[in-house]
Amino acid sequence: MNTELPAQRCCCSQTSLIAGADSPCSAETVGRDQPAGGPTPRWVVGSVNSPVGEVPQVGTSLDGRDRLDAWKVRWNIGRMRCRIEPGLYAVGEPSADSPVLVTANYKVTFDRLRSQLAGQTAWILVLETLGINVWCAAAKGTFGTDELVRRIEMTGLPEVVSRRTLIVPQLGAVGVAAHEVRKRSGFRVVYGPVRAADLPAFLAAGMKAAPEMRQVRFPLWDRLAVVPIELVYWPRFVLPIMLALTILAGLGTDGYSWSRVAGVGLPSAALFFVAWAASLVLTAWLLPWLPGRAFAAKGAWLGVALLPGAAAYGLILTHCWAGWLTAAAWCILIPVVASFMAMNFTGSTPFTSLSGVRREMRVAVPLQTAGAVVGTILWVVGLFV
Repeated sequence: MNTELPAQRCCCSQTSLIAGADSPCSAETVGRDQPAGGPTPRWVVGSVNSPVGEVPQVGTSLDGRDRLDAWKVRWNIGRMRCRIEPGLYAVGEPSADSPVLVTANYKVTFDRLRSQLAGQTAWILVLETLGINVWCAAAKGTFGTDELVRRIEMTGLPEVVSRRTLIVPQLGAVGVAAHEVRKRSGFRVVYGPVRAADLPAFLAAGMKAAPEMRQVRFPLWDRLAVVPIELVYWPRFVLPIMLALTILAGLGTDGYSWSRVAGVGLPSAALFFVAWAASLVLTAWLLPWLPGRAFAAKGAWLGVALLPGAAAYGLILTHCWAGWLTAAAWCILIPVVASFMAMNFTGSTPFTSLSGVRREMRVAVPLQTAGAVVGTILWVVGLFV
């Protein structure tokens, strides 16, 4: 029901059912198994009486602050505060026969779910996933069988509902063993559709999913949605590299030259920055069409495609691309940068598996490291030739 693993830094895309874009939300109150106290979240619109006491009733409309918060988290603003308290919540006036929807306590995931339940009556069982969406949390083990069984017990869910059925996000299935849940809790697990928007039709069809509800899509907008957090995360590494290129460019056979810093260093730093940023944006944009299955290979091909533009840039600023050693250095470094940055999307798409990513990294990272070392050596030697 959610495929938003992170973005960063986790698996995260918006091919989700119960997951979403983002939201720097504070850890606001309050499922039945949580201690009382603190301000009531604005999305709690009332309460519903149940055999275990009052259960918070949540609204199904997202306001401007919800949407602004979602935008902020996409840019890594307040990301680690984007969670709600686990526990039991109500939509509408649910009864003992109403469906129980299971989700994560990542606020955006929770918002995505409740926003699709207008006119519905249901219980929402929120698991403690440490503010991580369903897809990522299932891979990490926090959205799993043990936490689900524990939360059933802590909320007193068996006393609240007579229908012993839980609707679990399809993309959380890797973490939830249905037979174990039934054995340990008496609740049957039904896996819901991939996207939250399909939930009303799924419920209306008697909890039966049409084939298209099982298909994970990763269109252009979903791919671009994971770019901002990468753009925010990586400057802490990119800027020091740019500074090093700028400073090192002053070296030469005649000693240190500030004119080379300006004529070679600054253009080189700018070239590195453009190669990095272009790799992030273009990888997400062109992902389905880049050759190869491995993301490292896709990125490397993209880097090769960027070389003519880099060469044109270097030739215009002659000192930036002067000499065959410098040219060879950039012909190695740009594909290496693009290859490495492309690998950062492995956890943000439905195209990969954890085991496949590990195998890819075992092969790609040593090659990328070697390429970075060789390219850097060639670039430095080129300063003295």
